[in-house]
Amino acid sequence: MTDIAAHKAALRKDLRARRRTFAATLAPQVSALVFNRPPRPLLEMVPQGATIGLYRADPGEAPTASYTRFFFEAGHPIALPRVTTLAEPMRFHLHTDPFAESDLVAGPLGLRQPAAGLPEVIPDVLFMPLVGFTMRGERLGQGGGFYDRWLAAHPQTLAIGMAWDMQEVAELPLEDHDMPLSAIITPTRVLGPF
Repeated sequence: MTDIAAHKAALRKDLRARRRTFAATLAPQVSALVFNRPPRPLLEMVPQGATIGLYRADPGEAPTASYTRFFFEAGHPIALPRVTTLAEPMRFHLHTDPFAESDLVAGPLGLRQPAAGLPEVIPDVLFMPLVGFTMRGERLGQGGGFYDRWLAAHPQTLAIGMAWDMQEVAELPLEDHDMPLSAIITPTRVLGPF
C-alpha cells in the first residue's frame, strides 16, 4: 500500500466513525428536515428534464430519500447505482418507485439497488456520498473507486457531493484517479460550482 493509500485509509476510518457518531446524535425530527428539498442555487444547476442519479444512504451518510422524491415529483427520471461485483463497474438503472421502493432488490454490498431488469441510464446530474471533502471540491469516497471510475468514463456528468458540514477537512491526499466534484451540498451551504 502506498503512503497516500495508507493515509486515505486512516482518514476514511476516522471520518466514517465521526460521521456515524454525528448522525446518530441527530433527533429524528431534525434528520427529517435536513436535505428535505434542494436549495435554489443547487436547483439552478440542474437542467430541465435531466436524469438524476442518487444513492440510497447508508446509516450516517447524508440522506437522499427526500431529494429522490422531490426530483421524481418534478418529472426527472431517477437512477440509482447497481453493483454486481467489486470488479465490475457500477451502472445506473432507473428507480421507478421512490416512495415504496418496490423496484429495489438486495445488492451484493448490503445495499438495496434497482432490479437487473430495469433500464440502464446515464445520469446527467449525479448526487454522490462523501466520507470527506475540502472547500475546493475534492472528495474522499468510500474507497472502492466506483464513483471515480464512473465519472472518469462520463466526464460530462455534473457531480454533486452530499455531506454533513462536519465532514469538511482542510486537505485530502489525492491521486490521479480521484475525480473532483462540480459542487457540494451540506445542510447549511452549497459549495461551488467549482
